[in-house]
Amino acid sequence: MLRGSDVLSGPDVLAAADVPTAAGYFQSYSVVGLLAVLGVLFVAVAFAAGRLLRPAVPTPEKLLTYECGVDPVGEGWAHTQVRYYVYAFLYVIFAVDSIFLFPWATVFAAPGYGGTTLVEMFVFLGFLAVGLLYAYKKGVLTWT
Repeated sequence: MLRGSDVLSGPDVLAAADVPTAAGYFQSYSVVGLLAVLGVLFVAVAFAAGRLLRPAVPTPEKLLTYECGVDPVGEGWAHTQVRYYVYAFLYVIFAVDSIFLFPWATVFAAPGYGGTTLVEMFVFLGFLAVGLLYAYKKGVLTWT
């Protein structure tokens, strides 16, 4: 136990100086916080400048709904066939497949991981093949 008259010297001084303080800990995050605030401020200033500098001349033509360069005709609801959603779903499946294949190829080349990753990839491709076979049997892949 130290008293007021005791003086720290030698290794005790170094040990006390090596202890990280809360101020030092939060100082490293203050730079990140400052950059985040500056980023938000930059975006806010850009939006405000755009709003102040742009011409605002609303005309009936500008207020019309615009879709692909064609003036809207009829009611606003259109029926979409479900098969287009299935095509989108199939695209997502194969996108996930390609995302999984690239890291697998790098791990497969590493020594000691070849057999395990090869089995995992065949299981994964088997699941995809079953899904593709199901879609084929349901007639989803035929374009009519």
